[in-house]
Amino acid sequence: MLGEPHNLLHEFPELEGKIEGLRASNPDFARLMNDYDDLDARVRQLEELGIPVADETIEELKKERLVLKDRLYRILHG
Repeated sequence: MLGEPHNLLHEFPELEGKIEGLRASNPDFARLMNDYDDLDARVRQLEELGIPVADETIEELKKERLVLKDRLYRILHG
């Protein structure tokens, strides 16, 4: 769905405390979270505003977002 939120708190509400704790105490996790949030906002903006962009470009951005989400998830469960 276009413009659907993909932030980690939306994706994993049961991990809210852990996400906030790691974001405050782990600089690497915080940097990855910032990168993920920035990328998610960029994808949503492209989708919502209908900015002309090649399908391959938006798909690559979504793949990058997924890779970051997987890395963050592994940290959360590591």
